[in-house]
Amino acid sequence: MNKEVIALAVSARDKGVSPKNLRRVGTVPGVIYGGKAENTSIQCSMKELHNVYVKAGENTLVEIDLGGKKIPCLIHAISFDPVSDKEEHVDFYAVDMTKKVTTHVPVRVEGESPAVKTLGGVLVTVHDEIEVTCLPSDIPAFFMINIAKLDNFRDSITVASLTVPKDVVIKSPADMVILTVQEPRAEEVVEVVAAPVEGAVAADGTAVPAAEGAPGSAPAATAPAGKTDDKGAGKDKAAKK
Repeated sequence: MNKEVIALAVSARDKGVSPKNLRRVGTVPGVIYGGKAENTSIQCSMKELHNVYVKAGENTLVEIDLGGKKIPCLIHAISFDPVSDKEEHVDFYAVDMTKKVTTHVPVRVEGESPAVKTLGGVLVTVHDEIEVTCLPSDIPAFFMINIAKLDNFRDSITVASLTVPKDVVIKSPADMVILTVQEPRAEEVVEVVAAPVEGAVAADGTAVPAAEGAPGSAPAATAPAGKTDDKGAGKDKAAKK
């Protein structure tokens, strides 16, 4: 059970400064909404937000400090610059600690699968998060899955096999596959067929003609350069007259 609360200091956003200029000086614009909090435009340090997001993800409480007021929140959404991959905007959802929330909890893997180690299978993660409902203080940090029981190809682990804390309700379907082992993909063999050459003999003993343009083949007949058909020339002269 994850009880850690991570703190982040923010300030009311200066709407006189454009988001682009805020980001230029290492500040990220954002908003706090939900719960008992009014929608509030905020800004925070890009570096501090990055550190918080790495630790908290989207399922760990973040204690927002807004001018001395502490607001428990979850990171609801965060957007990144497609080129630099830096944080561009963040949405915080203010939670009521007495009311249940629905969120997604990541999956972690431990152990070693015999189907992977011995048979050369490929471990495939079908779903890397599980949807849950619980009080904010009861949100698990992650679900740990041991893959040691995956002995054969197509063996899988479903939501039904998870160990779930008593105060947490799983919303994902019980038969939803989380992990499975697939057979290794066979390498495709491409057969290269060589072009026949002059003098080659087929299986029945007959000679195989060389391909046009191949070494040793006779060149195609062409008219001598600069010569034209006399009759054709005569027709052209008549047409001019």
